[in-house]
Amino acid sequence: MSYCELVRQGIGEQHRVYHDTEYGFPLATDAELFGRLLLEINQAGLSWTTILNKKENFHRAYAGYDIDRIARFTDRDRARLMADVGIIRNRLKIEAAIENAKRLREIRESYGSFANWLDRHHPLECAQWVKLFQKTFRFTGGEIVREFLLSTGYLPGAHDADCPIFRKVKKQKPAWMRVSSGGNSR
Repeated sequence: MSYCELVRQGIGEQHRVYHDTEYGFPLATDAELFGRLLLEINQAGLSWTTILNKKENFHRAYAGYDIDRIARFTDRDRARLMADVGIIRNRLKIEAAIENAKRLREIRESYGSFANWLDRHHPLECAQWVKLFQKTFRFTGGEIVREFLLSTGYLPGAHDADCPIFRKVKKQKPAWMRVSSGGNSR
């Protein structure tokens, strides 16, 4: 069953809002992209409902997803995050967030931005994206990478073709539509 069908069946208000306003839409800033990656990493082994319920807490706890600030997090910050009941208190996921912020700073030095790095490698098949992410970042398994790319418009399939939100996403020309062969219209 697709996410669109689950939302239509009433999976929950937080899912409807996310589906209708965020899922599959292109993101403009590195902070937004990094925030989405951080949320996808934290979802591993948990429900997306849990992450949506804690979304604002993550934003606060991780300095508004400011890559430079997170890359400078200290042991004191790690302890603060481990004690924060508003987020997922998993040491491996916290370490991944900090290390991935450091790696994103390097990416920005070479590509100018996380978005430019993604655009430079687009289009790739999902399996190629997974290999690239696993080579570049920590805690980025296949499902994490796939959902990150779907949710940010780098892979098609976030919405069913008959979903009204699909048309709204298409109007924003997500990356999956900008394929050199003329685009993928599903």
